[in-house]
Amino acid sequence: MDASPAPFVPPAPKPRTAPPSFLEMIRIVYRNPLELWGEPSYNEPWISVGGVGGPLVVANDPGLIRHILVDNVRNYKMSVVRQKILRPILRDGLLTAEGEVWKRSRKAMAPVFTPRHIFGFAQPMLARTQAFADRYVSGSTVDVARDMTTLTYDILAETLFSGEIAAPPGTFERQIDRLFETMGRVDPLDLLRAPDWLPRITRIRGRKTMAYFRGIVADTIAMREERLKRDPDSAPQDFLTLLLKAEGPDGLTRGEIEDNIITFIGAGHETTARALGWTVYCLAQSPWERDKIEAEIDEVLAREPDPVKWLDAMPFTRAAFEEAMRLYPPAPSINRQPIEEDRYGDLVLREGATVLVMPWTVHRHRRLWDRPDAFMPSRFHPGNRDRIDRFQYLPFGAGPRICIGATFAMQEAVIALAVLLSRFRFDTVAETNPWPVQKLTTQPEGGLPMRVNARA
Repeated sequence: MDASPAPFVPPAPKPRTAPPSFLEMIRIVYRNPLELWGEPSYNEPWISVGGVGGPLVVANDPGLIRHILVDNVRNYKMSVVRQKILRPILRDGLLTAEGEVWKRSRKAMAPVFTPRHIFGFAQPMLARTQAFADRYVSGSTVDVARDMTTLTYDILAETLFSGEIAAPPGTFERQIDRLFETMGRVDPLDLLRAPDWLPRITRIRGRKTMAYFRGIVADTIAMREERLKRDPDSAPQDFLTLLLKAEGPDGLTRGEIEDNIITFIGAGHETTARALGWTVYCLAQSPWERDKIEAEIDEVLAREPDPVKWLDAMPFTRAAFEEAMRLYPPAPSINRQPIEEDRYGDLVLREGATVLVMPWTVHRHRRLWDRPDAFMPSRFHPGNRDRIDRFQYLPFGAGPRICIGATFAMQEAVIALAVLLSRFRFDTVAETNPWPVQKLTTQPEGGLPMRVNARA
């Protein structure tokens, strides 16, 4: 008889059993697109329908996803709707740039994200997490979602900007929430592909916040340029310095540099923050899984002081983080648009169609996963991880545009979890009632209030 507890099934919208009306669809897409998807989205390899703004294809089959993101990638560009949402925020940052601008930006950033550089970030990641953990008072109730935003901001500022971002963390947290609440949502006019000259109410409300972030960037660049002029040898060779050195006729424009700084300050840390918060929450609801991870962390920390080695030495901890990203993918939607008509088997992808590769539905698809709605880190344990198709698990995307910071994020996450869970235990309280909402990332509406207690 199997005495193992039933796995925890975290909150998520139930698949719709009937399509919404046009007005209801507009309301759902604005409020929370995760609530839009019906049973076919979680059971069929793909869906092809006539959408409000033209043909729509939802791609769930791993072979089709590979075709779109890798095999025939040259025939796909960013979808119009996605760009209408993200470009007002990120402009020509790495997430939104295309063509030669994207190639220049990717080339300029590549040296920062080599394994050698990322391993060099491990000690600063450890130091910032230890300093953050020192703030906790045993027995207090904290918002873990907000705290992980603060922690990942601290780590980003220390590693990629050497502590020289011109923004205090407290103000930053409030402003990043405001940015995603306003400019990070689908506007109904975008869904209808209305002309750009028609004002979007959401964007108007977000202009002040956007100006705040642009001001941070201008001040951050000015601080570093002054240091480079004063004493070039003392300036750290970090992400910021490498971007500034890439400025020139054959490199990046000043505008592209600013856009990429915005991308990493605003969105680069947000994805990891959300995944960490969901991981801590799911473990609190699965104490039998948490017990395994605490034992693993305690054993590794007792014998291995080098945080560079923790990612490989803590497979259970890593698996819990990966499983949380499966259930709550940091980027729940990858949007593309065929430049020319394309075919995959008997599926026709028409020129200009909106093609959605939805990690949200792919990660919960009935044909791809056993008990897809349950939190089961064992899927990613050694011996099981290799059974997962490369294109059925997409927390960082795939193909040429795979997230450049994926290894950075994985190392950061395991170090953060190791420090926090070695010292504290997080438990849910009566007010812990999160609901996943898609903005730019999969966010817990209502936050993640949890009680933190020092481990004995």
